[in-house]
Amino acid sequence: MAKIVSSFFISVDGVVESPDQWHFPYWNDEMGAMVQSGMESAAGFLMGRKLYDEWSSYWTATDADPEIAARFNEAPKYVVTSSLERADWANTTIVSGDVAARLREIKERVEGDIQISGSATTVRWLLANGLLDELNLLVHPIVVGRGQRLFEDTPSHPLKLVRNETWKTGVLHLTYAPEG
Repeated sequence: MAKIVSSFFISVDGVVESPDQWHFPYWNDEMGAMVQSGMESAAGFLMGRKLYDEWSSYWTATDADPEIAARFNEAPKYVVTSSLERADWANTTIVSGDVAARLREIKERVEGDIQISGSATTVRWLLANGLLDELNLLVHPIVVGRGQRLFEDTPSHPLKLVRNETWKTGVLHLTYAPEG
């Protein structure tokens, strides 16, 4: 049975929006190894509609990072959407209708991790519906000050700390699972 595993670059003040504007000074081999490990363990990738649009247009057309592009282009992808009628990106499954039931079915038949990186709205929904199994936060030692936060206007969700590491750059790698 698959686990849905979410990972975010996140600032100390909870911002996850536009990490390309603040995240790169903290990139190092430790973070690269964690990201690579997540990609290698992924049996598929889950995303919301907005991230699907961004990634499908980028990864199918880029000459940069050909190994990563090949991995994304070949891997199974699942897009949660109420508006997308057809997915042109190879190996993409549209997840709509009773999304919770569809995701439970996918988790039952897939072995390995289904990775979701970004898609804060989708991650909040997954957590609220008992579908998120693991939350990896790479907390960067920076206050961004504005932008979308991972948890905005959400009910409480108790989490338990499963793993933690402090990296040389001051980034904290925190892994949580839903409590209970």
